[in-house]
Amino acid sequence: MSHIPQIDYDAASDAIRAAHDEEVRLRGRMTNMKRTLLHSPTAHRIYAEWFTLRDELRPALDDRAAWLLCHAISEAMHSRIAMGFFRRAFANAGIDFNSIMPSEDEECLIAFGRAIVADSNNVPAEIWDGLKGRYDNTTLVNLVAFAGIMVATALFNNVVEVDFDPELLPYTGASTA
Repeated sequence: MSHIPQIDYDAASDAIRAAHDEEVRLRGRMTNMKRTLLHSPTAHRIYAEWFTLRDELRPALDDRAAWLLCHAISEAMHSRIAMGFFRRAFANAGIDFNSIMPSEDEECLIAFGRAIVADSNNVPAEIWDGLKGRYDNTTLVNLVAFAGIMVATALFNNVVEVDFDPELLPYTGASTA
């Protein structure tokens, strides 16, 4: 059970309801994590910058590459909610997650995601060399910031023990118990 409840939309302030409605307008749905974050519209907005950085990275990283990076971070952080979210993204795109054969570029991103979780003070030089050989400095900055927000997202879900979104269950084999 979550340490922080989700907002009660009907009892929420006008600012919280406005942030909720804008999120639904922009993304078409509201996750349990977002319903929890909305106790602070500022915190919700900061975490939602994941989408802004995703758009900035889109010319360099297609969805599959971004999802593999985020899944690697989520898996390394043992964040079942985040892993389910990205496995659902693959399924919705018609991609069987279990049969993915990552490209060399995707392998570099997966290694980067795992490395920053394992020891952010010691990302191996060969990973950095691989990234620098693929991306310009602006993309690298956006990539690190994007990965950082993904780490923060997994951390928030884990620390708060956000209630598992039932629609993610088919993508994780998890139960809500």
